Amino acid sequence: MREMEELTSLEMVDDFIKKHHLSFLYISRTNCSVCHALLPQVRELMVDFPLIQLGHINADDIEEIAGHFSIFTVPVLLLFADGKELWREARFVHLQPFKDKIQKLYDAYTTN
Repeated sequence: MREMEELTSLEMVDDFIKKHHLSFLYISRTNCSVCHALLPQVRELMVDFPLIQLGHINADDIEEIAGHFSIFTVPVLLLFADGKELWREARFVHLQPFKDKIQKLYDAYTTN
């Protein structure tokens, strides 16, 4: 299971995205049962994508994150390549289609 870097400010989030060629953000809230159930499954699935850097944001700690990324519900999963958002999924995430999408994007950005 992959660990996720805890991002605790908007500046940390922006720096994380800029610093990594491929970055993934998992945005949740403290009292979100869907968030807590999905997180370990996502962490396990991301083992197959070692070049993607993983970050976790608790929206209760960074309230402005909702406006920054136009988020209306949690959990939200965001994938970035070279600072640009490539893919977004929110609330109820079906893991196999999620993995298939990530695989296609991963292959496109990691093969020469």
